[in-house]
Amino acid sequence: MKVAIVGASGAVGQEFLRVLAERDFPIDELLLFGSERSAGTKYAFRGKEYEVKLLQHNDDFKGVDIAFASAGAGTSKEFADTITKHGAVMIDNSSAFRMDADVPLVVPECNAADALNRPRGIIANPNCTTIMMVVTLQPLEQLSHIRRIHVSSYQSASGAGAAAMAELQQQYQEIVEGRPVTVKKFPHQLAYNVIPQIDVFQDNGYTKEEMKMYNETRKIMHSDVCCSATCVRVSSLRAHSESVWIETERPISVAEAQQALAAAPGVTLVDDPAHLVYPMPLETAGKDDVFVGRVRKDLANECGLTYWLSGDQIRKGAALNAVQIAEYLIKR
Repeated sequence: MKVAIVGASGAVGQEFLRVLAERDFPIDELLLFGSERSAGTKYAFRGKEYEVKLLQHNDDFKGVDIAFASAGAGTSKEFADTITKHGAVMIDNSSAFRMDADVPLVVPECNAADALNRPRGIIANPNCTTIMMVVTLQPLEQLSHIRRIHVSSYQSASGAGAAAMAELQQQYQEIVEGRPVTVKKFPHQLAYNVIPQIDVFQDNGYTKEEMKMYNETRKIMHSDVCCSATCVRVSSLRAHSESVWIETERPISVAEAQQALAAAPGVTLVDDPAHLVYPMPLETAGKDDVFVGRVRKDLANECGLTYWLSGDQIRKGAALNAVQIAEYLIKR
């Protein structure tokens, strides 16, 4: 098994190395690729040192079985043919191909089999907020078809990358020291603040991130469900949270929902509000599952149910999901 990681120096690229090692993924040969800035950097993996090679249009991917790509949509579009031309399966973490009809968009807990039909040799990894939400929607969909979703996300600094995490920490330090606050990675100061914007605004007043949740959810779940989202950047460092409201065809009881969520793969139910027990990003960071709590009936709709989730978007929202796709392909 020959594996490549494109964008090895980024936050997700580094998480790929950790997840592959932790899950004992079968690798006989590993190749790391990056930009001119990161080429030459060395990283340890399973006791051996690997040097990042410059990503180029050549035959470096000859013999590669699986290539994990997390270097941005522009890079993925430019290098997709180079990566796949010798038969490698490209599992792409960017937004480049997610809505292309001939590229499967896969969350293994929901639609693993879609990964088997990949005419271009590309499988797209969904947006992090979408991944975590659909993992929790799937067991509820099996109880009763979900007609509508309203969701507000509370997305940590890590969603904007390693440099954004560093900037948030820097901002808090600058505030404590009374220095001017550095604002480069976000549209406004994030420390002691929330920013009701993630990605750029579209003509309909929603951001690109919010429209990803609408479009990607329908494609992954093969559903006509409508999803209205508000995506917010919050000043937590790592792990995203979401407040989710769903309307189903028939009423689902809280007990039914909790039982289904507790039994679902990739989900951990943490729901004991009487003892102040519910998921929080401080505790879900670094974990594989999506954690769900505060499951309750909606007061405005008989067929409504609402709940809270939290999960590590660098793991399940990115690297882990991609590795799980690769594991599924190996098993098949």
